[in-house]
This record gives sequence, structure tokens and C-alpha cells, in this order.
Amino acid sequence: MTGTPSQIEWAERIKPQVSAEFDRVAAAFQAVAGNQSEPGRARTQAILAILEEKRAEVMAREQAGYFIHDWQELTDQVRKMIAQDSRYPALDAHRETRGVK
Repeated sequence: MTGTPSQIEWAERIKPQVSAEFDRVAAAFQAVAGNQSEPGRARTQAILAILEEKRAEVMAREQAGYFIHDWQELTDQVRKMIAQDSRYPALDAHRETRGVK
């Protein structure tokens, strides 16, 4: 990890919280998928795939400042990352046109 020793120490304390936040969001989507019909479940599985890609990207970051600046306070970063993914609008449009829940 890059940064000053204190930044690295700080970021190393933040990273497990970030991972836990991805776990929390994934668990919520998995719980929803368990109650969905097949079209909805397929959409939710696609969202989970996006989530796991985003997790890998975030956790691979080597800059301590990134974790300190972007993840020190957890709000809705994971949700925003999913919604901003280029694949998400097509999933959302598919849900609306098919009435998938």
C-alpha cells in the first residue's frame, strides 16, 4: 500500500470495514433473490456480479488516501457504484418493461 506510514495504518483499519459493507450489500441482494421469480432473480444475480467486480476493484486499490478519503465514512458508496456501472441502466430498464420485481 502506498502513503505515509500513518495513512497506511489508517487505511488498513478501514479496508475490513469496506469489505464488510460489500458483504452486507451482497447479503441483502441474496436475500431478495431468494424471494424472486426467475426473471427477477436473474437480474439480481447480474447485479451481484457487478457488485463483486466493484469489490475486487476497490480492494485492489493500493493508495491509502483512497480508502481514507472515499471510505472512511460508510454511506451508500456501494449502491452508487452499482448504479453508476454502465450495465446497470439496461438491467433497470429490463425490470421496468417486464414488471419484474
